[in-house]
Order: sequence, then C-alpha cells, then structure tokens
Amino acid sequence: MKTYTGESFFFPHSGRRGVILIHAYTGNTNDVRMLGRQLNWQGYTVFAPLLSGHGGDPKNVLASNGPADWWDDTRMAIFRLRDAGIDQIAVFGLSLGGLLATKALENDPQLLGGGVFASPVTTWGQSNVPEYFPKLAAKYYRQRKFNPLIIHEKIDKLLIRLPHQLNQIKSMAHQISNDLDQIHQPFFIAQGGADEIIDPQSGFQLKERLLANGNIVDYHYYPDATHLLTVNTAHRQLFADVEKYLQNLFEVSSNDNK
Repeated sequence: MKTYTGESFFFPHSGRRGVILIHAYTGNTNDVRMLGRQLNWQGYTVFAPLLSGHGGDPKNVLASNGPADWWDDTRMAIFRLRDAGIDQIAVFGLSLGGLLATKALENDPQLLGGGVFASPVTTWGQSNVPEYFPKLAAKYYRQRKFNPLIIHEKIDKLLIRLPHQLNQIKSMAHQISNDLDQIHQPFFIAQGGADEIIDPQSGFQLKERLLANGNIVDYHYYPDATHLLTVNTAHRQLFADVEKYLQNLFEVSSNDNK
C-alpha cells in the first residue's frame, strides 16, 4: 500500500463546489484523506490544509502559535478555494479541526455550510487530550528508534509545554461556543458513542445549542464508534451521511441562485 506523508492535499474538480477538511490536533491530513478522495469522486474540489506544526515531530505542534496559526491556516484554505474559482464552499473538521470549521462558519457567512466530526465545541475542558498527546508522541519516537531514555526526556519537555497550548485551545473553544448564535448555515454533526477522547455527549449538546438558536442541524450518532470517525468502523456510514448532507446543501443553494 502507498504511504501518504500527511501533507496538505488538493483534489481539483470542475465546477464551483468545494469542500475544506481540517484534521485533528494529534493528527495530519491522513485523518481526512479517504473522505477527501470520496468527495472528489462525487464531484467536489477538496482541499485539506496541514495545520502549522503538524505532520512530523510532536514538539513542532507545541512550538507553533497554536490556535492563532491554525485559524490563519483555515482562512488561507478558504482563500485558496475562492482564488481557484470555487465559490460554493462547505467546511468540516475532525476534533480540533471541528473547532476551526465552526469558527469559520461563525465568521464567514458566505460559506454554505459544514460541520464537525467528534469535536468538543461545548466540552473541550472534559477531553482526554492531555493524556493522549504524550502517548502518541512516545509512539512517534519509538517508531523512529529513539533510545528509551531520550524518549523519556522528550516527553518530559512536551509535558512542560502542553498545558499552555491546551489552555489556548480551551479559550478558543469557549469563544466559539459563545458565538454559536453567529451560525446561520445548515450544520452537520457526527459523534461516536464510544469516543475515548472527548465526551460522547459533545455532539448532542452542540445539536441542542444550535437547535435552540433556530439552526438546521443534521445530527448523526454512531453508537459503537470511537473518536476518529473518518477512519474507524463508522467511516463508510459517515461518508454516506456527509455526501447526502452536501447534496441537499448544494441543491438548496442552486435553487436559491435561480
């Protein structure tokens, strides 16, 4: 099998319809590559930016400016599609990526829609990311044959810097949660019932908040699915649900423009 590096990817297609996919905090664009290819086959131009600091040594994630850099990455992704003549755009994100997608929908009313996959928009402070990040970092270093003592030293350094960045993300999440009333587009939510990283009630809580604001919400709950919905046992059903949401979204948009 071909191994992908997790860099940004751009899958072009004719027409004006595009989708932006934003990966998770502890991942890279491989998180969303299968979904990106599937949507491209369905007729959409798809772009997935590699968030600053991601795709290599975990220390680079913590060395970035965190949410400020990732928000710039998100805005530049939207600009790239529009610059390519794609003016009907939906934006989705996995976990942290869902926070950024939600923020984009709050700040850019020209986006047609989008949503989140297993994203703690209302429950960031209850996530298991503080425990999960160092475990993934240790796995990364083991795969690269680092001496166990060196790995221990590297993880200790990461643990010193991690709380600051997690607090930055928490602040961003709180602001996004407070600004949910700025969203007026149809919103897609996917959540797994066996999520080991965030509260499995996160998706339901977000749905209730948006419905209370009068939003159209397309909510999907996969009882046995874990956190990484785009690659785990739920991914085929998720892809079908996203495709149906997009068909409805763009059909309504086309009718509005007639």
